[in-house]
Amino acid sequence: MVLDASSVIRKVAKRILTSEDMVVVEAKNSAEAISMASAQMPDYIIVDAGMNEGQSEDLIRQLRALDRKKDAKIICCMTQVDLASMMRAKRAGADEFLLKPFDRKQLMSQFRTIRKAA
Repeated sequence: MVLDASSVIRKVAKRILTSEDMVVVEAKNSAEAISMASAQMPDYIIVDAGMNEGQSEDLIRQLRALDRKKDAKIICCMTQVDLASMMRAKRAGADEFLLKPFDRKQLMSQFRTIRKAA
């Protein structure tokens, strides 16, 4: 699942990931993401860290609380390295971080890293 307010970011991520034979769904806001994850928890979730103050951390906590039997890997997507934000996201349950804008090489490198850690 790719959750980002930007349709461009969602489409770029989806295009890259589907070319790697992954099934990708898009969510444009937190409510949509929670609804989709409640129906079927994805294996990987890319969350836009640039949502309203604290909203991304709240969303990560809500996703983590949905279903402990299937622990999705959550990648927090940021526009800049901000250690305070990264620590808040990590405490909320984020597994990894990715900087925007990203390209195919960066996104796939992050997925290879997170798969190895699983």
